[in-house]
Amino acid sequence: MGYLKYTQYVYLLFAVYFIYDGITKLNAGSDSFWLSFAIAVMAIFMFFFRRKFAKKFDDNKKQ
Repeated sequence: MGYLKYTQYVYLLFAVYFIYDGITKLNAGSDSFWLSFAIAVMAIFMFFFRRKFAKKFDDNKKQ
């Protein structure tokens, strides 16, 4: 289960991609740029949620 420590960083990669996608859609004049930003915010939230959960899991495992 060591791979679970690293999968949380995938959410940051998704956030960076969707922020980039949102900026390009905003500059192109598309109306769907807000969806990309919403997904980026959700990915950042999931990163911190998974990080907190992994830390809690490690603390319980040590006890």
